[in-house]
Amino acid sequence: MDTARITEILADPVTLDLVERQPIMQIAYAEADGSPRAVPVGYLLREGRFLFFTIPSSDKVGALQHDPRIALTIDAYPPPCCLLVRGTAQLREEDGVPDEYLEASFRTMPADQHAGFEEQVRGLYDSMVRVVVTPTWVRLNDFQRTAPRAVERLVQAKQG
Repeated sequence: MDTARITEILADPVTLDLVERQPIMQIAYAEADGSPRAVPVGYLLREGRFLFFTIPSSDKVGALQHDPRIALTIDAYPPPCCLLVRGTAQLREEDGVPDEYLEASFRTMPADQHAGFEEQVRGLYDSMVRVVVTPTWVRLNDFQRTAPRAVERLVQAKQG
């Protein structure tokens, strides 16, 4: 997919609203044995890339080091809206707890829980793995301007 088109979709106001409303995305990747895995994670969208963190011993780390292809979905209802992304993951272990991990995590909880959560994770994690997903394909289905391709093809066929 054309990089300019990816940038256009990721900058679309509907996409930005969706990202703001939904702090959890589902990621999908292949385990080392080839079996599929889908996992919810907190995330940030930064400069056209998706960012999330995990611990070094996570199954995600080994799987994505073996095969960096990844898919993600961000969706919210009502009204139905979803962003579908395919891309490649780059992984880098970092000492301590990155501020961006806390920022992503804080999006999922009330503000009065932030301090306790931060204290807990700083005491638990010696390091974390930064996963940066660079999109190679994206699709926004807002069900106003766009819908799943199969539905769009069906509508076109019915309209002649």
